[in-house]
Amino acid sequence: MPTFFALLAGAVFGIGLIVSGMADPAKVLGFLDLFGRWDPSLAFVMGGAILVGVVAFTLARRRALSLLGLQMRMPAATQVDKRLVGGGLLFGIGWGIAGFCPGPALVALGMGEQKALVFVAAMLVGMGVFELVERRKTLRAAHA
Repeated sequence: MPTFFALLAGAVFGIGLIVSGMADPAKVLGFLDLFGRWDPSLAFVMGGAILVGVVAFTLARRRALSLLGLQMRMPAATQVDKRLVGGGLLFGIGWGIAGFCPGPALVALGMGEQKALVFVAAMLVGMGVFELVERRKTLRAAHA
């Protein structure tokens, strides 16, 4: 049952990205073009998502179990460190160059967008490199 609801949530998210135009990199790049033909519509989409997220997290923090009876696992990290800032910068640079972030890229890939194929391939390579680096760190720490 949890898998079905995960699929349903992903489908609703994907449809929302398509309807809002956020799976179109030109729309995203228009939002990032502050000194050209700026398109503020992404700000409204982000604002709506933040509002929904604040409400959802507020309600979720009060619960020990999800509506499906699964254990709630809330983020535990609270401090801003070099890894968070570096990751945010890397994400922002990639977003600004490609006009994609992971969710919309997967939606655009599903719609047959060729640029999304290149982005998703690069994203998967980056995720793989990150995992290899983290495993090496863990192994070094275990042997030290």
